[in-house]
Amino acid sequence: QVQLVESGGSSVQAGGSLRLSCAASGYTFSSYCMAWFRQAPGKEREGVAAIGSNGFTNYATSVKGRFTISRDNGANILYLQMNSLKPEDTAMYYCAANPGYSCGAYWDHETSFGSWGQGTQVTVSS
Repeated sequence: QVQLVESGGSSVQAGGSLRLSCAASGYTFSSYCMAWFRQAPGKEREGVAAIGSNGFTNYATSVKGRFTISRDNGANILYLQMNSLKPEDTAMYYCAANPGYSCGAYWDHETSFGSWGQGTQVTVSS
C-alpha cells in the first residue's frame, strides 16, 4: 500500500523560500517516478516537477530556475525546494508516485500517477 505524506507547507512573503517534503512508504521508493503537483482555488491541478529513479528531472516553465526537486532514496523522501516564491505559487501542493524508472513525456499529467498524498498548503503573500 503506497502511502505519501507531505509536509513543509506554510505562509511566506513573496521572495521567500520553503522546502516541502514527502515521506513515502509501502513500496520500493527508488524504482518509482515521483512528482509534485499543485492546485490553486478554482484552477486545475498542474504538474510542478518530476524526478525519475535515474535522477532525471522535469519542471514546469513557471517554476524553472526557482524550484528544485530532489529525492533521498535511502530515506524514502521526496523534496521540493522553492525559492523566490511568488503570490501565484499559492496552492495546495501534492506529492505523487508511479511505478517506473523514468517519468516519461507525460510527467505533468495527473493521469500518469496512481498514488497521491493529502497535500500541504503553500500561501505566498505580496
